[in-house]
Amino acid sequence: MTHSERSGGLKAWLTSDTPASRFQARAINIWFAWRDLLRNPLAVIGIVIIAALILMAVFAPLIATDPPNRQDLAARLLAPGVDGHLLGTDELGRDIWSRIVYGSRVTLQVVALVALTAPIFGLVVGTVAGTLGGWTDRVLMRITDIFLAFPRLILALAFVAALGPGIVNAIFAIALTAWPPYARVARAETLTVRRADYIAAARLQGAGTLRIITGHIMPMCLSSVIIRVTLDMAGIILTAAGLGFLGLGAQPPLAEWGAMISTGRQYLLSHWWVATMPGLAILIVSLGFNLLGDSLRDVLDPRGGQK
Repeated sequence: MTHSERSGGLKAWLTSDTPASRFQARAINIWFAWRDLLRNPLAVIGIVIIAALILMAVFAPLIATDPPNRQDLAARLLAPGVDGHLLGTDELGRDIWSRIVYGSRVTLQVVALVALTAPIFGLVVGTVAGTLGGWTDRVLMRITDIFLAFPRLILALAFVAALGPGIVNAIFAIALTAWPPYARVARAETLTVRRADYIAAARLQGAGTLRIITGHIMPMCLSSVIIRVTLDMAGIILTAAGLGFLGLGAQPPLAEWGAMISTGRQYLLSHWWVATMPGLAILIVSLGFNLLGDSLRDVLDPRGGQK
């Protein structure tokens, strides 16, 4: 960083036309992408929703008005706003608002763990298959096709049935069923760049296959994978909620939105809020991830956003 950039502060460093290092160049790209993202009102709405989910999960004890599992049969099935219950109570007299707040922790846990496992595994499979080609490509892609042949929820149900119900097994099952699309995306990106001039130059300089995959090809695939991850979060949340709805995800008395809908569906006609409120929570969070994903696609992949 030059003296003029230091005097101009961090903003001058992030807007420099002559980056002094690879780190600065990447920081400049991130800065401009973030600036373009904030110019999109829909992206801002998505960011606000996701930030609210994170804050709700972190500060759940402060935001919740009651312990999530405290039962009060004398106050069962109260309408929203009655006796200080913001969203009403369920069939056991538990405060629905508090259970939704604590349920955000389960949702965030599912999103975080799946996002840290499935995309990375899919990225490795896709880049290796696209780079090596031949029988390696055929074997890895046929395995990918087998996973893609089954609907995600059905395949997750099969894994959970084999592993047993529980939130940990549900997350593991969702991760096992979520990686194939990322492998396909990474392979497609790899096929477009593996014969590029800079890859050939790296080989001439003595770079091995592992170095080329990790240092040159994977970074080129990251933007497409990140976009796909953000767009897939809504489906992952719905899959987790579906497993909870069927009793194969989070187990009672743990507050989980899908399980809350399952127990409240029998009261839907007479006490609509019991199932509707957690359903709205799933809808809002899924909408937030979809809005952010669409906006990221426009920023990181303008050609894809124009299709």
